[in-house]
Amino acid sequence: MVDEKATRKYELRKRADDMEETRRRITEATVALHGSVGPARTTVAAIAEAAGVQRHTVYRHFPTDDDLFTACSTHFWALNPWPDPDHWDEVAGPGERLAVALGELYAFYASVEAMMTNVLRDADLLTSVYRSAQSYFDYADGVALRLATAFGARELTVAAVRHAVDFRTWESLIGRGGIDPAAAAALMVSMVESSTGQR
Repeated sequence: MVDEKATRKYELRKRADDMEETRRRITEATVALHGSVGPARTTVAAIAEAAGVQRHTVYRHFPTDDDLFTACSTHFWALNPWPDPDHWDEVAGPGERLAVALGELYAFYASVEAMMTNVLRDADLLTSVYRSAQSYFDYADGVALRLATAFGARELTVAAVRHAVDFRTWESLIGRGGIDPAAAAALMVSMVESSTGQR
């Protein structure tokens, strides 16, 4: 005798698993496109083709751009976590602490260069992209204030540290400028120290 209740339960579970798998494929396809061509140039048709689904399937799983970008952002940063600033507090001296932090941040930026470049470029074009990039802005602002506090957190110093930890500074000095990361970090530490009147 067929257990209809068990069969129905199995079918529902399989359907949920299939939907989750489809959602994952769409998310991963979108992340890949955002990293290669950027969010503003990513079309639903391209996402559907890369994920192996129909366009209406993309819309069914992600009715709005915010839904899709939030899922992509969550997925990408889960795979590429930001450097943890907690252990920086263990480094004695604000200059040394900033140098360690910048070393880790600059190595991190090198690993996520394509995505960061595209997202920050397109954040000025699409509100949904700007909202999904907010986690970066919040992280950078929090890290800058935390590191600047050790120098006295004067307004000019906070601005200098914020500039030092910014992805665009890494891009200008290292990504496009070709400066050695350690030399770039030392330059930024010198700039920050100058903002405090220590040099």
